[in-house]
Amino acid sequence: MVAGDLDDKPELPILRALLAEAEERAGAPVLRRWVRREGPAGRPIDLLLARDFAGFEDALATLAERGFLLRGGG
Repeated sequence: MVAGDLDDKPELPILRALLAEAEERAGAPVLRRWVRREGPAGRPIDLLLARDFAGFEDALATLAERGFLLRGGG
């Protein structure tokens, strides 16, 4: 992120906090793969691009419920 990016996007600190917690538990490599993988609600990156932050948070919760494991190929 570029300095000042957070000033006009109040959702970014919340997303960063959500991802920080997930990164602690799963690790950055898992999250990098997960964000582009198809899940029950679609690809998490698509949820972010659509500004569906509640959907993204739900996708993170689903990942946590599964134990931060990625299933299947891809």
